[in-house]
Amino acid sequence: MSSVRLKNVLKYMVPAMLSNICILLFTIVDGVFVGKGVGADALGAVNIAFPVIMVQGSCFLLAAIGGVTVSAIRFGRNDKEGANEIFMHSFFFTFLIGAVFTLIGCLFSVPICRLLGANDTFLKMASDYLYWYLLFSIPSGLGICLQGFCRNDEAPGQTSVAVIIAAFSNIFLDWLFIFPLGWGVSGAAVASGIAQCISFLFVFLHFLNRKGSLFIHFPKFSLASIKKIIVRGAPEAIAQFATPMHILCLNLVLSRYVGDVGINAFSVLAYIASFAIAIFCGTSEGLQPLFGQSYGAKNEEDMKYYFRVGYVVNILGSAGVIILTIIFSRPVASLFVSDEATIRYVVETMPKFTGGLLAMSANVMISSYLYSTKRSSYAIMINILRSFAVNVAVILILPVIFGPEVIWYTFGIAEAIVVIFSVLFMKHSERNGIEFKED
Repeated sequence: MSSVRLKNVLKYMVPAMLSNICILLFTIVDGVFVGKGVGADALGAVNIAFPVIMVQGSCFLLAAIGGVTVSAIRFGRNDKEGANEIFMHSFFFTFLIGAVFTLIGCLFSVPICRLLGANDTFLKMASDYLYWYLLFSIPSGLGICLQGFCRNDEAPGQTSVAVIIAAFSNIFLDWLFIFPLGWGVSGAAVASGIAQCISFLFVFLHFLNRKGSLFIHFPKFSLASIKKIIVRGAPEAIAQFATPMHILCLNLVLSRYVGDVGINAFSVLAYIASFAIAIFCGTSEGLQPLFGQSYGAKNEEDMKYYFRVGYVVNILGSAGVIILTIIFSRPVASLFVSDEATIRYVVETMPKFTGGLLAMSANVMISSYLYSTKRSSYAIMINILRSFAVNVAVILILPVIFGPEVIWYTFGIAEAIVVIFSVLFMKHSERNGIEFKED
């Protein structure tokens, strides 16, 4: 039995982690090329626009993760027809969300960036980046949706290949659009959009050719199915709001207490933190089908085994990222910017900021475990605390009380507070054993 479990972990979790790390290249390569090819202010501009992109991603995950979670449980019950219906409801729900964000980008990119705090230094570049990035919302969202279902459909390797191809395409296009063609931040956004189209098309072939149990068709619309998707996807969607809320609040605090150099430095730190987040999310996304299938089969022993594996991987991964980024803080900062003042500030603040990754890794895994096993209410409470309550309160209030020196510790303080609640919620949900619900 243990060998089967280990085989499942390697089959699902490792490809998901590799895929997310490759997706991270979209972000990091954009940052490197923008920082070196356009300048530190351009990097700050992209960081200002980033909350909207994260909100977009949160909405996509509402439809995608919600659908994947429900379909995984149905696969565990051997209900392939039910899994297929959920798949197509999730697909068209994602398409609708993508269309809405496309319109938002075309019509409101400038006023949105003003609301996010962009001053004259950043406004033009931030709004240009947001416009072009959101123009590709539909293929971007459908790509995220299909990648999750491809893993559920016994083809996690194809998802990894699609993401790797897209990542290398993004690297080449970033170089082409920013350096030879001189398109600036707009070029970085267009490069990401084209790469996302490539990823979508590659994964789409799996379903078009009916290589698994899931396939593309027009379902009979069911409001109950949409409701199930929203309920199961809400915890992960809310969790994704933690990053944009953190970026938005920290940018506002930095603008008040530190100035442009603080915003530029934070943009570098955000790229570094995204590497750790790729590990956390890859672990949870890879284990999610295993959680769901074990729950559908009422196998509590397997569920807890997969949780322990994911928890240990996340803790060790976050610790590794913290150590490496502190040791190599200067060369890492130099990858993104050439401005010495920004580099020095990044080196100074990195140990204070990255320490929070350890607590964050625990929160992400506990939340994934809970919502994948029909304990969405607990996962929602965890992620509301992370995204809207503790996070916002700590960032906005502590600098007023203790001064600007505490700013870079607020991320870790907030995540550590939430860990206490996460553990308590998990223990409470299992006080009488795991309840296996039929619907």
